[in-house]
Amino acid sequence: MMFAFLTPGMMLFLGVLGVLIFGRRMPEVGRALGQTIVQFKKGMRGLEDEIQGSAFNPSTPAAPPQPVDQIRAPQRVSATAPKFEDAPSNPPQV
Repeated sequence: MMFAFLTPGMMLFLGVLGVLIFGRRMPEVGRALGQTIVQFKKGMRGLEDEIQGSAFNPSTPAAPPQPVDQIRAPQRVSATAPKFEDAPSNPPQV
């Protein structure tokens, strides 16, 4: 009941508003929307087939595990921030 708040009068108003906005392009907009929905459904179906095929098909050989590099201990890096000296207590006189 997603559209339960829409009364028949409101739906008619939205339909008239849609015709005014899209006018002659209404068939093009409908066709593009339909193609988008079909492509989305094909993508979802392909994704479902891929998930089901890989999870429930033990006849396909699993990929051999990749060799793992040895884990190395982190190396310490010396700080490269500039070092500042204290100002001399007796500045040179000019």
